[in-house]
Amino acid sequence: MRVTNSMISRNSMTNMNGNKVNVDKLNNQMTSQKKISRPSEDPVIAVRALRLRSNLNELNQYYERNIPDARSWIEVTEGALKNMETILDNIYKECNNGSTDTLTQEDRNDILKNLQSLREQVYHEGNADYAGRYVFTGYKTNKQLTFAENENDTKYEITEKLSYSDVEEKHFYSNEVTVPNTLADVQAGVDLADMPQEFVHKRIRLSYEGTETLDPANLTYYDKDAEEWLSVADMEIGGLFPAVITDMSYDDWAESDFAVRDNQILYFKETGELILGNSVANYIASERIELSMTYEKQGFKEGELRPEHYFDCKDITDENPDNHIEYTKENQEIKFTVAFNQTLTINTQASDVLDSSIGRDIDELTNAVQAAIAAHDKIEKLEAMKKEEQYSDPLAQAGIAEWIEAAEKEADYADDYMQKLYSRGVGKFQDYKEAVTLAKTDLGSREDRLNLTENRMSDQQTTFETLKSRNEDMELSDIIIEYTAAYNAYQASLQASAKANGQTLLNYL
Repeated sequence: MRVTNSMISRNSMTNMNGNKVNVDKLNNQMTSQKKISRPSEDPVIAVRALRLRSNLNELNQYYERNIPDARSWIEVTEGALKNMETILDNIYKECNNGSTDTLTQEDRNDILKNLQSLREQVYHEGNADYAGRYVFTGYKTNKQLTFAENENDTKYEITEKLSYSDVEEKHFYSNEVTVPNTLADVQAGVDLADMPQEFVHKRIRLSYEGTETLDPANLTYYDKDAEEWLSVADMEIGGLFPAVITDMSYDDWAESDFAVRDNQILYFKETGELILGNSVANYIASERIELSMTYEKQGFKEGELRPEHYFDCKDITDENPDNHIEYTKENQEIKFTVAFNQTLTINTQASDVLDSSIGRDIDELTNAVQAAIAAHDKIEKLEAMKKEEQYSDPLAQAGIAEWIEAAEKEADYADDYMQKLYSRGVGKFQDYKEAVTLAKTDLGSREDRLNLTENRMSDQQTTFETLKSRNEDMELSDIIIEYTAAYNAYQASLQASAKANGQTLLNYL
């Protein structure tokens, strides 16, 4: 085969160019310390790099953003729950103190002050927020748990589920003593018929007072046989149907000495209470009846619970029905994705922690203390009047003795009811505190899971970064060795080509 100069020249150029390309490639690798600069250089490495980078970016999102965000949310919630637990524990201790029968007037005043301050704080903790998002309000993170200010025009239609377990005893009192301020009133004394009296009835208390008048058709019970909700007015009890009375005011009822018939249900919008006759109360308790009541309430005070966080309700403030906002109470778990195919519920809902009855329970405890304080103040005033010269005549002394007897009877009633109410409060607030403790424990277990996930994500992040580096990166020392070899080969090819191309046909003749 004849080898021409042009063939030698072309082959030399091809070989030199190949060596030069290899030097350029290694030069790029030495500069970037990456195996490839374009996917076409090695498609296998390119595809693997895309997959590893995608996984690493997703993992970094979990490890560096989602997990810290979830931890911060949980820590805010945990701090609020600890405060709630402390508050409820303090109220529990006050109930223990109030349930004793050796309280002085100073003790009662201390209990009153403590309860009033705790009342303001208990729901305030439910307004805890993280980065402007309220942590106890489910999906409605832009709304506080309570009303931030008085809203007199705000109106809701509320459907509240009630139960046989909500039936409890309440004491009512008539003929409260009014300390006389004239000699004639003092001398008149107190007739036996006008002495303070106590009446005990069963009642179901709503979560709000100051509601609108109830439509009896909106008070329903669950009929287990029919498996549907029916009007309470159609609930047959011993051959009779309950009479639901809604047009009587609380003051009118008090003037009638708190009378209620056995088959009667009285509803008082002022206090938000259903007063049950004995037959009705016994039937609801024995048959374990579940109830539902729909009522309207206009005007909410600062610190009152927003109904949408606890009940099926409708905001009907706007007169145009098309603008009414309907809320359905449901389980609203906020889940964060904290790992590949793994989510974690980070929120705790207020309705699972803070019972809607806590505020009204504290109010009743406070009212009971105030009634006891007021009753004992009356005795002290009457005892002081007894020593005044203007009431020194026998007729006035006899009259004051009757007033003191009436005031002592009122004080005995007040002390007895306060003791019973606080004894009942011991159990109630123990349950409230246990609910918060349980929620805190559940939150702690979720935080433990988050910590374990974080550790796993940290290990995976290290592993993926190592795999990514192995796939893409090169050791500088290895590149230098290869570059030196390639550069030497390129120089050698230049020298060989120079000698080969320097020979012509004349050199062989």
